[in-house]
Amino acid sequence: MEVEKGKTAKYLRDKREVSQDLKDNLKIFNKIKKEILEALKEGDLTIDQLTQKLNIPKHEVVYYLMSLIKYGFVQTGEVDDMDEYFSYKLKK
Repeated sequence: MEVEKGKTAKYLRDKREVSQDLKDNLKIFNKIKKEILEALKEGDLTIDQLTQKLNIPKHEVVYYLMSLIKYGFVQTGEVDDMDEYFSYKLKK
């Protein structure tokens, strides 16, 4: 008996439909992810600097930035001179 690769994933894709809300949220996440990664290509930035540069509310920057850290795109950098804020940079 020959086993068809990916049959389970295909079966689940056919059986379950992804909601439009989920698709829309993924588009937004990918857009903001791209903006953050582009901003960090120029150099290390703090959350406040990212907020000002991207014109996105601070709580959203924190949410997306922590997601990018979790999935290995971004890492924490140095602490500023006054030991208040971490900078964030692209993970190499």
